[in-house]
Amino acid sequence: MQGEDDAATPAASRGRIVMLVDNGVTIDSRVQKAAQSAAEAGWEVHLIGCTFGGRPKSWTLGKAKVRLVPVPTTLEGPPRRWVRSQLRRPLAYADAGTAAYRRRLVQSRRSDLAASRLTLKAGPASPRAVWLMGRRVAAKVQQRWVGLRERQTRSLAKARSNPDSPVERLAIGFWQRLLGDRCWRVLDRSLWDWETAYGKVIDKLRPDIIHANDFRMLGVGARAALRARAKGRDVKLVWDAHEFVPGIRSWSVSPRWLPAMCAHEREYAGMADEVVTVSEPLGDLLVETHGLRKRPTVVLNAPIVGAPASDDGEPVPDLRELCGIGPDTPLAVYSGVASPQRGLDVMVEALPKLPDLHVALIVSKPKVEYVQELRARARELGVADRLHVRGYVPFHQVVELLSVADLGVIPIHHWPNHEIALITKFFEYSHARLPIVVSDVKAMGEMVRATGQGEVFRAEDVADYVRAVEAVLTDPARYRSVYDDRPDLLREWTWEAQAEVLDGVYGRLLAGTAGSDRSSSSPGRSGRS
Repeated sequence: MQGEDDAATPAASRGRIVMLVDNGVTIDSRVQKAAQSAAEAGWEVHLIGCTFGGRPKSWTLGKAKVRLVPVPTTLEGPPRRWVRSQLRRPLAYADAGTAAYRRRLVQSRRSDLAASRLTLKAGPASPRAVWLMGRRVAAKVQQRWVGLRERQTRSLAKARSNPDSPVERLAIGFWQRLLGDRCWRVLDRSLWDWETAYGKVIDKLRPDIIHANDFRMLGVGARAALRARAKGRDVKLVWDAHEFVPGIRSWSVSPRWLPAMCAHEREYAGMADEVVTVSEPLGDLLVETHGLRKRPTVVLNAPIVGAPASDDGEPVPDLRELCGIGPDTPLAVYSGVASPQRGLDVMVEALPKLPDLHVALIVSKPKVEYVQELRARARELGVADRLHVRGYVPFHQVVELLSVADLGVIPIHHWPNHEIALITKFFEYSHARLPIVVSDVKAMGEMVRATGQGEVFRAEDVADYVRAVEAVLTDPARYRSVYDDRPDLLREWTWEAQAEVLDGVYGRLLAGTAGSDRSSSSPGRSGRS
């Protein structure tokens, strides 16, 4: 990355875009494609992501510059007030760590007493034997007392994570009524950690456009735009909404997290000059929820079809070779994040009923607890040799990697946010010309039924999933033929086509300042009607 010249936009550039994302970039194909394509279109692009507990990192992605900034976790999690804890569970320890320490201390003392008794040479009536007996009784009492307090500590932790807890509901409702959309400042102060990490970096880069991906970056980008405008620079804000936040499963055990994120998004949504999103239904929800005065522009999560500028020439791995299977072995593939709501367990549970099928999971974090649980379940069912877990490949290699499979699976559960969009893997499977087996979520289920490119099964229903897979394996050519019969589908479902849409958004934003001094002052704008 540049140092002193970060604020100088090259004369040949159409303008400087700072893209913000709340992850490590390499797992997010959408932001990588957006940064790369914008840079190829003549924009100077700086993509800012994050790292936790590591050093800053930087590299290039085509002509785009990528930087990871360390994010502190100082404010992560709600504060644990001693008085409040004493009211809820008066016998609980301050935290789980203290409880574990006390339990181990009692265990060590009892072990010491047992060893002392074994080494005692005097008779049972000796003073030392009596003293040891007294210590043994005291140790048992202490063990029961510590056990009681430990159970109280676990109970307190469970109550704190229970969204239906009367105390939590009362606290959340109080702050919502008192502060309105500003309540996130109390419910989840960790959002300020993102500001600490990103704020000065954005200010130093002096962008013309800030492209904030998703809800956490929206506030960071909006505040950076406000600071720039206060200094007389007309900075535009693009909000790229990937999720319908009220409809997602909480990313935290704290019941305060989701209300905080919703309030944070509501506070800043109206400050965006342009809103971009992943589907028409999500655009409708954003208009309804935030009162946007214009419909968001839809930019699909489609894959790159041609070779990207970032292609390093490395060969694409052979998925079948990685799984140790030949070309005639049936192979179902899942590519994406591994989490319970993604429904991957149905693929494992079905393996005993599909004796020839192998399953490949291409996931961002192969060692996460959920994946380990899937592996353990496969061992219990005696099918561990047919479950293969692999990590991500570079985003431009995904389609070719998947193309050797027999079908692509999207076993996602019914959550409001899962119903409204064709997700990235849907387009990747399509370009890999795979038959798609998808659960009966609304948008993807309706598309597969309309095109005939796969089968739809009832979400979380193993028997119906088996039926769908067997139908595809019986006549795969029937489903693959759709891609030949409907070439219009694949032409629209490319990032090259979507990049033109996104470039049009950027162009419209700076059309009024093209050829003029971009540092001229401009009043703040609102996306609300």
